[in-house]
Amino acid sequence: MSTATDQSTEHPSDQPTDLADEELQWHGDQRRIEVIEAISVSAMARRLPQLVVRAVKLGWQVDRLAVAALLGCLLLSAALGAAGLYATTGTIAAVFGPGRVADRLAHAAPSIAVIATAAALRAVLGIAIRASTVYLSPRISREASAAVLRATVATELTAYDRAGYADELEAADRGAEAAVDVIGEAQNLVSSVGSLVGAAGVLTVLHPLLLPLLVLAALPQGFASVYAARVQFLANKATSGDRRILLNLRWYIHQKSHADQVRSDTMGTFLLDKYELIGRRLDVTTRRAAREGARVSVLGAAASGLGTAVVWLVMLYLVSTGRMSLPRGGAAVVALGAVGSALRGIVGYGADLFRTGMYLDDWSAFLDKAGGHALHRGPALPERPTRIELKDVSYGYPSSERAALDAVSLHVETGEILALVGENGSGKTTIAKAIAGLYLPDDGAVLWDGRDTRELDPHALWQHVAVVPQNYARWPLTARENITLGRAAPDGDEAVVRAAAASGADEVVAKLRRGLGTLLAVEWMGGEELSGGQWQRIAIARAFYRDSGLLVLDEPTAALDPRAEHKIFANLREVARDRAVVLVTHRLTNVAVADRIVVLEDGRVIQQGSFDELVAQRGGKFRELWDLQHDRSGVPAQRETRAGQLN
Repeated sequence: MSTATDQSTEHPSDQPTDLADEELQWHGDQRRIEVIEAISVSAMARRLPQLVVRAVKLGWQVDRLAVAALLGCLLLSAALGAAGLYATTGTIAAVFGPGRVADRLAHAAPSIAVIATAAALRAVLGIAIRASTVYLSPRISREASAAVLRATVATELTAYDRAGYADELEAADRGAEAAVDVIGEAQNLVSSVGSLVGAAGVLTVLHPLLLPLLVLAALPQGFASVYAARVQFLANKATSGDRRILLNLRWYIHQKSHADQVRSDTMGTFLLDKYELIGRRLDVTTRRAAREGARVSVLGAAASGLGTAVVWLVMLYLVSTGRMSLPRGGAAVVALGAVGSALRGIVGYGADLFRTGMYLDDWSAFLDKAGGHALHRGPALPERPTRIELKDVSYGYPSSERAALDAVSLHVETGEILALVGENGSGKTTIAKAIAGLYLPDDGAVLWDGRDTRELDPHALWQHVAVVPQNYARWPLTARENITLGRAAPDGDEAVVRAAAASGADEVVAKLRRGLGTLLAVEWMGGEELSGGQWQRIAIARAFYRDSGLLVLDEPTAALDPRAEHKIFANLREVARDRAVVLVTHRLTNVAVADRIVVLEDGRVIQQGSFDELVAQRGGKFRELWDLQHDRSGVPAQRETRAGQLN
């Protein structure tokens, strides 16, 4: 069988037929999965206090006053709960004690007053706690999501070319969504712990044997809850890739940009079948996790139920043998109920918080290193560049074994138009992104006025860059905002009008319902839609508007009609007067405007020169491409019609 390298040059019909097609799937972080699978109840017990502290810190970042009020209400509610429970035991002892009924009721009156007061105050505090939780939870989740967005913006562009980055980003988003539950789960856990402390104190006073027995009875359910939480989390991790695939399939089916091709290519049934196939694959993992979690939960509940029965039998034994008085037995019943409820709350809420904590781990890990691709460049602030140079630059995409650039050296200066030409895959766009500081080279250096882009603050560098990429953004904003992109000019709309006139976008704006104030988003009420060519004029206008030292145009007129294209290139020399311009295009007639043309092949520079020089070099790559672009000798002639055919 041929090697992978050999196969790449073979004819498709010669390819081996026994190899399965590649399938979209998630491989996961096996090391992290192994760590999660090793989690135990003791690990959960050690982790829960840390998670409560994390929840408090997240809330503290959002609203300190609200968190302080919430903690105060929780502590006061726990204290009142303990007081009410202690008063309950006193009431039972007084009612069932010796003496006349009137005397017993009089003796119980203070305890009854404490019970009523504690219950009323706890009800009020419960309302305040719920209100604080409802107020804080969405704000925490929103801040967590905003943190992911900030980390994403501060990520190297090359991250999107690396396998696994999208999965890490999806996991971080899931963690941000789970953050909405963290404050509520932490609050419930703290409330349960407070209730347990108060009830345990009362139960210990009544008889010290009851509390440890009840704790032992709750342990099986605790083990089961931790295991179920772990199974659920691992299932979510294992299906994260499939869920992302389903989301993408829904997007491709829903979006207007693909709607015509879904219909004309009869892709609807195929995509829906794909959706169903992946959905069934997801269901297998989900069903297996649900079945496993339910099985363990049933076993844990049965064991805990048996343990609870033992506790009650012990208590009955103590009362029946006189080792505990009947009034104390009655009080113990109330205390046992409170302790059991608190223990179940700790186990349940603890398992929920623990599961949420695992999602938050993904979130915080992404924030710490942005999937391992956070921007780590120098702090130097660049000036507007006058000369940008590539010195022996090599670069390879992570997903490819072949270098996209191989020891490329070139330069461009202010006032100069540099054109990059070559066949598909020759490295033109990669060079343009390296010049703009969007990619850092693997070897060699990109120098802005002699300073390596690795040493420059990237956000400050990009302030001096304007790019018209092949796939330009169609922002759901007004026409004005689509040109200014949030950067207001001192002379206001005058700069917008000038940029629009230079790109031909003024003709587009003139036809809009509200001119520059028109919303360019047909999906929203009142929005208008533009054609591809009209959008490209807007994209060029935003680059012309931006007062940058470097202008990169990557196939800037692919969607334009001849008149609009002519206008762009007629104005390009004036635009380049105080900028360095890099032009990437396949339309070789357009590069006549360039001062210098660099011809690329397989990531290497093979020719440089002016338009006239390169056209004159017969046998050169540029002349070959030029001749092919103008040669129609191999095109079949117009069909002949027979005389009288239309009669």
